[in-house]
Amino acid sequence: MELPPAKRRCGAPGEQPDPGPGPGAAAASSSPPSASTSSAVETLLDLSARRVAETWAFEQVEERFSRVPEPVQKRIVFWSFPRSEREICMYSSLGYHPPEGERDSRVPFNRGLNLLQSGAVDRVLQVGFHLSGIVTEPPGPSEPEHSYHVSISFDRCKITSVSCACDNRDIFYCAHVVALSLHRIRHAHQVELRLPISETLSQMNRDQLQKFVQYLISAHHTEVLPTAQRLADEILLLGSEINRVHGAPDPTAGAGIEDANCWHLDEEQIQEQVKQLLSNGGYYGASKHLQSMFNKVREMLRMRDSNGARMLILMTEQFLQDPRLALWRQQGAGMTDKCRQLWDELGALWVCVVLSPHCKLEERAVWLQLLKKWNKLDICPLEEGNYSCDSVGTNSTAARQTVFGRAIKAAELRWGDCHLQKILSSDCYGVSLKSGGDKLGFDPQGHPLWLGDAFPMACARVDALRSHGYPREALRLAVAVVNAMRLQRRHQLDSYKQQKKELLHKGTTSITNLEGWVGHPLDPIGCLCRTFLEACRMDDEGLVLFPDSPAEPKKALYQHIPVPSSPGESYYMLALEVALLGLGQQRSMPDGLYAQDKVVRSEEQLIGLLDEMELDERLVPVLRKQVALLLDGGPFSGFGEVVFRESVPMHTFARYLFTAMLPYDPELAYRLALRAMRLPVLETVLPANDILHQNPLDSMMANRFPRWFTLGHLETRQCELASAMLTAAKGDPNWLRMVLGSIQQNIHSPALLFKLAQDACKTATPANTPPDTTLLNISLELGLQVMRMTLNTMTWRRREMVRWLVSCATEIGVQALMNIMQNWYTLFTPIEATTIVAVTGTTHATLLRLSLSTGQRDELCSCARTLALQCAMKDPQNCALPALTLCEKNHAAFEAAYQIVLDSAASAGMGHSHLFTIARYMEHRGLPVRAYKLATLAFSHLNIAFNQDTHPALNDVLWACSLSQSLGKNELAAIVPLVIKSVQCAPMLSDILHRWSLPPPGLPSMGGGRRGAGSTGTGGKLFAMDKAPLCQLLEAAMAAYISTTHSRLTHISPRHYGEFIEFLGKARETFLMAHEGHLRFSQFLDNLKQTYKGKKKLMLLVRERFG
Repeated sequence: MELPPAKRRCGAPGEQPDPGPGPGAAAASSSPPSASTSSAVETLLDLSARRVAETWAFEQVEERFSRVPEPVQKRIVFWSFPRSEREICMYSSLGYHPPEGERDSRVPFNRGLNLLQSGAVDRVLQVGFHLSGIVTEPPGPSEPEHSYHVSISFDRCKITSVSCACDNRDIFYCAHVVALSLHRIRHAHQVELRLPISETLSQMNRDQLQKFVQYLISAHHTEVLPTAQRLADEILLLGSEINRVHGAPDPTAGAGIEDANCWHLDEEQIQEQVKQLLSNGGYYGASKHLQSMFNKVREMLRMRDSNGARMLILMTEQFLQDPRLALWRQQGAGMTDKCRQLWDELGALWVCVVLSPHCKLEERAVWLQLLKKWNKLDICPLEEGNYSCDSVGTNSTAARQTVFGRAIKAAELRWGDCHLQKILSSDCYGVSLKSGGDKLGFDPQGHPLWLGDAFPMACARVDALRSHGYPREALRLAVAVVNAMRLQRRHQLDSYKQQKKELLHKGTTSITNLEGWVGHPLDPIGCLCRTFLEACRMDDEGLVLFPDSPAEPKKALYQHIPVPSSPGESYYMLALEVALLGLGQQRSMPDGLYAQDKVVRSEEQLIGLLDEMELDERLVPVLRKQVALLLDGGPFSGFGEVVFRESVPMHTFARYLFTAMLPYDPELAYRLALRAMRLPVLETVLPANDILHQNPLDSMMANRFPRWFTLGHLETRQCELASAMLTAAKGDPNWLRMVLGSIQQNIHSPALLFKLAQDACKTATPANTPPDTTLLNISLELGLQVMRMTLNTMTWRRREMVRWLVSCATEIGVQALMNIMQNWYTLFTPIEATTIVAVTGTTHATLLRLSLSTGQRDELCSCARTLALQCAMKDPQNCALPALTLCEKNHAAFEAAYQIVLDSAASAGMGHSHLFTIARYMEHRGLPVRAYKLATLAFSHLNIAFNQDTHPALNDVLWACSLSQSLGKNELAAIVPLVIKSVQCAPMLSDILHRWSLPPPGLPSMGGGRRGAGSTGTGGKLFAMDKAPLCQLLEAAMAAYISTTHSRLTHISPRHYGEFIEFLGKARETFLMAHEGHLRFSQFLDNLKQTYKGKKKLMLLVRERFG
């Protein structure tokens, strides 16, 4: 609304007011450091006003001093606005990044910065502790230009409330608030500054006040007139509430003494957004956004902003209202992994919050009360993430450890310990105690130790110091914790040396620590490593504005920063030592899928930190020393000579150590990697001599160990370690043999052994270079072991494995190929040996690749034929035909294979289908007599019932009958009784008769060749149906039709009448082939009509069709 003309006496909105002489003139030049362009020394007034503005509420200033001069008031008001853009950025983005960083339009901070730089901020006015202005959004492709009125209240360098006409509802400040705030910080000297409005009103007389009020109401009568009238009525009423209160409120006069001094935080929006994100918890983006909000809490804590704890409380309450919690509890199921990780972060953040070094006792009491209330809720998630644990075991509340349990314990800790305070206050504390004095709490070198907490909680203190903005104190305490670790390990080594003989004799040990450090809910090792690495980081990247940015993160660069109290040591070296100590600790595998998965993930995260650290001349000695200590660590090290049965394997860590140490100390690297190859949980259950009787591929051993949910993953890591050693040992036969022995002893998964064999073969046979014979032989040995392990448990990958083994043996040479053929019975099934090994080993391509002499070729083929005959004897049903095929070129071997077929057929070792197949093969080879003999043997194993019209042997029977017809009358006469005995199916017998009523196939071309082979050909003359041998078959066919007809009529239904009439039609055709067949068929029909006269409809159909 346009203001009355008299109101414009202050000049145009963009006009810069003249500050005038005196102290007030400093307003134009005394701007925050980020906006100041002058290096002049600040006045005493500005220095004191700056300090007062940070710490005192303005009401407190007015109470302390009866009269505050106007110039002093102006300087206090001037300095009360936030001076750093970091806080503005913190409340307008998911993370912090310098303004010169990425310009992501989705981030309010960047949008506000763009608006400011484009000149969108106008009519800025500061009245006391209230800032207002107009921010204009430029027009878009489909949107017009918009102007928004923005108001900001502030106190003691914190924004306490914001208001914008854009009505953008979010947990962050909108871009317009950002633009106005940055304008005030960067261009403070351009902002028109006025004292609080109450100060201006106090200078007016009655007439001026009345004019002021009337003009104000006139300018905004539609909005304020009802309120103005109500207030006037109350003021005129002598006993009203408003008259009993001294003074009047002034929104521009700053906060009161009792008011909380904290940044504006939209609690309602935080709750709403967390609720919405949890409802979309199954999506990756929701989890990432919630994690970003947790990061925001940590950022606030580091800035020592009390809103960090407020925001965490709001998020926790929404997490506990997640409806899925009740459902998971009701089902006794575990959470999803994403949700579980968010709860873990929530619990760890609360530990960090309650360990705040600067919080008030009242604040900690409130937090503790909330934590205890949440901890008692039935739906409160347990630390292991499985609700079903509630109903198992003891009912004691001590056994129920929720995600808030550690925070409740941490809330009992204090920072007032004298020794702890001295550690935190000085880098040199304790160094002078080398020569004497009380050494309790110090190591032999005089370095201070912190032994007041368990190791994980001591690291939580370090994390709390780092998270709450005390980096130097965090480093000092971290060094004291590391010194305590070193001393403890020295005592452990001394203890182990005294008991070494006894432990090695027993061969077993137990876990000495109650909780493993890697995978621990408080992540103690990661906390210490990150604390040291942050101190060594060379590039100060800050935080990212939007964590989902697709830009790839730059690799961190570190430098050696010396530890003040330890000459020769750096924080970089301590980070490496701590990581190696923690990862090498022997620890028991925890219960539950999530806990085990967390151990794996934590280990990989720590190794990721180690990968970022480039080894130099100062780190290599640390690495070598720690590896040696791990090997000699006994039961306290995961690499000790004896480990607990269910201790966490060291394969992933060992692979890093092996790769890192190999260039500097190969022998130490191999020693450590070979010892890490073991998998005790499998070794103690599977005896060494039972390695061939395991479940086959893909870590099915997990079924035997239901507690080890990650066993498959661990075995894969074991395989990767072995593969790394094989690749590195190429060209060194001694190490290769040692690695092979370790693989054969420790890897129990055939699938992984096969993968290792394949990898070794590829490594041993690079392109354009001679192969590594030793590695190639090791590859073959691993393949042979896989064959033996999976021989009795057939899998879908066996054929692939067998083919690969033959190709690997071919790479080595003919002797290797002959060896696997000669020992086939321990490696392959008979059908694998004949169809894959013998066939592939004697193909033309294989023979060319081997470049064999004639004698070697004959020897190899002879070996293959011997294998085929042995397989045919062991499994004639599946191997006889492949054996015959392999032996075709050798008469003696072929005859031996044929005899095996005859013997197995006589002893019922082969079924009719296999015999018919071999018989067809014999005919194809030009041996019809042998084919006929095998066909007759097949009939002795065949039985086709009356109702098996579609028997799979139908074509074989018809083929055998045609073969016998082509050979002659004697063969035909001999096979007819066999057909009658084996086939009771009338239609099939009918088909055979029809086949024999025609000339035999190929008769004109047979000539005398076949007759010369022993047959009694007919010379094209057809056999008569009324004479032997066909008359017997005809009678059998008619009898079969008669018996089948009666069988079908016994349980026939009307819907099968049509089929039955067609069946009788085929029967008539067969009857008509006999002498007086028509008469016999009529008699058969008359008998049916008389016998089944009750089936009137059916008999009517019979009469209509046949008369």
